[in-house]
Amino acid sequence: MDRQGPHNEPGPATASAVLERRTIDVVPKNERHGRTRDLFTIWFSANLGPLTLVTGALAPAAFGLSFWWSLVALLAGHLGGGFLMALHSAQGPQLGVPQMIQSRGQFGTVGALVVVLAVLVMYQGFFASNLVVGAQSLREVLPGVPQDVGIVGGAVVSLVVAVVGYRLMHRIGALSSWVFGAVQIAGAAWLLCGGLPGDFLSRGGFSLGGFLGMVSVGALWQVAYAPYVSDYSRYMPASTAGVRSTLWCTYWGTVLGSLLPMTVGAAVGLAVPGSDPVAAQTGLLGTPLAQLTLWCFALVTMLTNSMNLYGAVLCVVTAVQTFAVRWLPRGAGRALLGAALCALSAVLALAFAGSFMDRYLNFLYVLQYLLIPWTAINLVDFYLVRRGHYDVAAFFTRDGGAYGRVNRPALSVYLLGIAVEFPFMAQEMYTGPVAAMLGGTDLGWLAGLLFTLPAYLLATRGTRAARDAGSPHTDPPGITEPLLTSEGPAGPDDPISPDSPTGAAR
Repeated sequence: MDRQGPHNEPGPATASAVLERRTIDVVPKNERHGRTRDLFTIWFSANLGPLTLVTGALAPAAFGLSFWWSLVALLAGHLGGGFLMALHSAQGPQLGVPQMIQSRGQFGTVGALVVVLAVLVMYQGFFASNLVVGAQSLREVLPGVPQDVGIVGGAVVSLVVAVVGYRLMHRIGALSSWVFGAVQIAGAAWLLCGGLPGDFLSRGGFSLGGFLGMVSVGALWQVAYAPYVSDYSRYMPASTAGVRSTLWCTYWGTVLGSLLPMTVGAAVGLAVPGSDPVAAQTGLLGTPLAQLTLWCFALVTMLTNSMNLYGAVLCVVTAVQTFAVRWLPRGAGRALLGAALCALSAVLALAFAGSFMDRYLNFLYVLQYLLIPWTAINLVDFYLVRRGHYDVAAFFTRDGGAYGRVNRPALSVYLLGIAVEFPFMAQEMYTGPVAAMLGGTDLGWLAGLLFTLPAYLLATRGTRAARDAGSPHTDPPGITEPLLTSEGPAGPDDPISPDSPTGAAR
């Protein structure tokens, strides 16, 4: 029998519902559905948009790299950052809650708001950025449609998809992976097999600062998904969606999906320097392939933005529920919140469309400094400190249960991780002393990662000691680190099962 409560209601499974009912509450067993291969398709398709192309073009345009050095930098950034991102995805089936709710296990119910609010800003920024490049794609294929109309139209479609929710986004991802992926591959083959100037491989060059800068952009592209990647795996059955399969399906979907358009973007940026990458690709492809690509760009942008909006709504609900523990909106509430956030992003897109590239690059760097320490803390806590075992019900209580309202050690490590990055920053408004000594090479993200990993392990020595001694809310005897098994929770006695006593709402 399902336990009743605000976070675990009885009723028909969402697998048979059209409109998603849940927001941040625990997904019970009778509503679990889906296959891990669905994770490959949703993340592959989500990365096939014009913003990915524009980001790849930063390699020659902003960092002066040649095609081959651009490719090496992209590979290094995506392969490394993608693994961090996919490790977060594997948390979804094990806990059955959104990623930002799970962060309460590290920072406490109130302490997690620091990260939640930073991630909310990230969603809004990416939403606005996607609206701009999506409207540019639509304007190329439909010249009579003003850019402002394209921005508003794209925002409305994304809102509808986000309100319908999880299942629709997965279905769109599955369909668009095959269709849009085929168009992208055809366009890349056309360009790389003769559609580019003969000397484009000799253009650009190499600098250490530029190379590391593009590695950072590639890594951040993946890490930026980390705060909500498990939102799209949390409905999957933990008994079938094991850690390994969840991790690798997510990893290859996001890495392959992003590398394809970014490689094309780097080539286009070298072939037509100083131009808008989307328009430049259109000119190089010629019709009808260019028309197909632009339509795909416009449609993929709406899918990606529905995911950004969906995550933003969950963040707002998480923030409010921190203080109003019984508040849990359903379909209508999600629609109202989504409409408000959608309108805000549309206003941002309309305001900054004219200076998009410069503002977008600065936005990426700010995200980098905020997300790297968080991702280090979250992964160390899940895989090394608590080994996937949490008192899920405590996430929804006023006092935070075992995790408290504010976990000062975790929050201190997070803020120190950001502070450590400052001497290594190299930005337009500020360059740290170490970065200046290195000729303007930005290593802030690396410094934050290398500091936060051991610092959090040191700060949680007491937690690990209690776990190893078999104290409450720790691993039961015999449990090993989740990466070593492909099986999920064994049943209702498992500490992280939503149907267990610890998974029931208080």
